[in-house]
Amino acid sequence: MEKLDQYRQFIQDLLSRYTLQQPSHGQTEIQAVFDTTRDHYQIMHVGWHGKRWVHSCTVHVDIKDEKIWIQWNGTEDDLAQELVQLGVPKTDIVIGFHAPELRKYTEYAVS
Repeated sequence: MEKLDQYRQFIQDLLSRYTLQQPSHGQTEIQAVFDTTRDHYQIMHVGWHGKRWVHSCTVHVDIKDEKIWIQWNGTEDDLAQELVQLGVPKTDIVIGFHAPELRKYTEYAVS
């Protein structure tokens, strides 16, 4: 359980930085959505940009079967590498948005 608690904290710390600077234009808010019971973590952009409604997920990370699944990363940051730098083994990180048959060619877990 200690490992999962540490993974939850790593994810929350990494993703929380995206909420520190809200957009200076429009009425869009950056929200951190953390479901620590079911282990789903997202960064959302919600609001209005002029007359256009904005509702998008920039980052989506889950913890499944004691592994960190990066389901979506719409940033320029290498979240997997940042997790490795924090001490998470590559065997505990899955790049979920890569096709399952292609994951074996990465340096991270297949599933």
